[in-house]
Amino acid sequence: MYRPIAAVLQDPVHRTDLDPLVLANRNHPLDGSSHIVYIVDIVADVLGAFEQAVLLAVWNLAGQAYGRAILRAAQVALDRQAAAGAVYATLDRLEQKGLVTSRLETGTPVRSGRVRRYYRLTAVGVRALNESKDALEQMWRGAKWPLEPKA
Repeated sequence: MYRPIAAVLQDPVHRTDLDPLVLANRNHPLDGSSHIVYIVDIVADVLGAFEQAVLLAVWNLAGQAYGRAILRAAQVALDRQAAAGAVYATLDRLEQKGLVTSRLETGTPVRSGRVRRYYRLTAVGVRALNESKDALEQMWRGAKWPLEPKA
């Protein structure tokens, strides 16, 4: 299940006063020893580029988001080819995380009666996309574009 970044930061076990992706030295509340805290939840919940492309395709296609249409939209957004299987596997994973839902619609004569599965973003999916965009913008904040090699 997707866990919003804000929820992780509010969790006292994971909270630090530093940037959430930075390691923090803290005293252990039980024994006073020093330890390093890795904020793994945040890194694990950030969506990958392909997942973002698929979710944005579902959002852009609105009520017409079915497998092949999502594949074409994701390929255009990424400016590269993708395997249909990769899109379907990603859609299954996103549905398991609660970021999209799907429904089957009856087939048409053009499709020889085969059903078609349509996808839509959930509120959690919209929030995940927004948080992923915010995380990327925060990460790039202050960097001069285009990047140049450092000496």
